[in-house]
Amino acid sequence: MTHTTGSAPDAPEGVDTEKPSAARMYDWYLGGDQNWAVDREFGRRVEAIFPLIKEVARQNRQFLGRVVRAALDAGFRQFLDIGSGVPTVGNVHEVVAENLPEGEEATVVYVDYEPVAAAHATLLLERHGATGWAAMVQEDLRNPENIFRDPTTRRLIDFRKPVCLLMVAVFQFVGDDDHPVDLVERYRRELAPGSWLALSHLACDEASPADQAAIREFVDAYVHTSNPAWLRDRSEVEPLFGDWPLIEPGLTHLPDWRPDRAPNPLEAKARPFWWCGVAEKPGR
Repeated sequence: MTHTTGSAPDAPEGVDTEKPSAARMYDWYLGGDQNWAVDREFGRRVEAIFPLIKEVARQNRQFLGRVVRAALDAGFRQFLDIGSGVPTVGNVHEVVAENLPEGEEATVVYVDYEPVAAAHATLLLERHGATGWAAMVQEDLRNPENIFRDPTTRRLIDFRKPVCLLMVAVFQFVGDDDHPVDLVERYRRELAPGSWLALSHLACDEASPADQAAIREFVDAYVHTSNPAWLRDRSEVEPLFGDWPLIEPGLTHLPDWRPDRAPNPLEAKARPFWWCGVAEKPGR
C-alpha cells in the first residue's frame, strides 16, 4: 500500500470509498490526509451545519493527549484505545513515546473495526518502528471478548495489571439498542483494580437553544454515513463509568479536564458540546 502526499490514500481491501466514514471524516476534521473525496465532501456539508466541528475534534484530541500524559505520570504503562479511528497527529503511541521516562517501556493496543483504520495504523506503526510495543486489532467495539482474546492484545496487555482504557469520541456511534452502559461494563469488569477509563461523548444539554438545534441537525446528517450518531446528556453519560469513582476534576467539558492553558474564544464557544471524564477502578 502506497500513499502520495496530497492525494487520497490507496484503499485497502474491504474499504468502502463510496460512502462517507465517520473515522475518515474525523481524520479530515483534524487535518489528516487519510480520507477520500466522499469524506471531505460530506465533512464540508457537516461543517456548514455545525461550523465548530473541527474545533471540537481538536479538543477531543487534546483531551486524549492530556489523559495519556496524566496516566504516564500516574505510573500507567499499558494503553488500550477503543475506536481509535484512522491514524492522525497525536496518536496514543506518539504521546507515549514523547513522554515516557527514559529507560522505561510501555505498550499500546489500538482497536477499530474499519479496514482503513487498521491498514493505516499498521503502516504508521511500521514507519515509526513501534510494532514491538504498539499494534492494531481490527475488531468491532461491540465484541469486547474478541478484543480481550485477540493474540495481539494478549501479547501486549497484561490484564492482571492496571490498564488505561481509552474510549474517546466513540460511544456517540453506539446506539441504545446496543445497551452502551452494559457494553462498557463488559470492558470494566475485565480490568485490574487501579485501571482508568477515559471517555468522552457528544452532547448539547448545556448549549444554547440555537446551538442545540445545530448539533441535532449535525447528528441527523450522520444517518447518511456508515456510522450513525447519538447525542447523550450528562445524566446519560455518567452511568457509563458505572461504580468507578471519577478522578479530579470529575465529569467536565473537554477544555476543563486538567487544562494546560486558558481556552481561547473559539475553544470556549465549542465548550458545551462534549462531556468527558476519567474514572478509576476501586480496590488498588
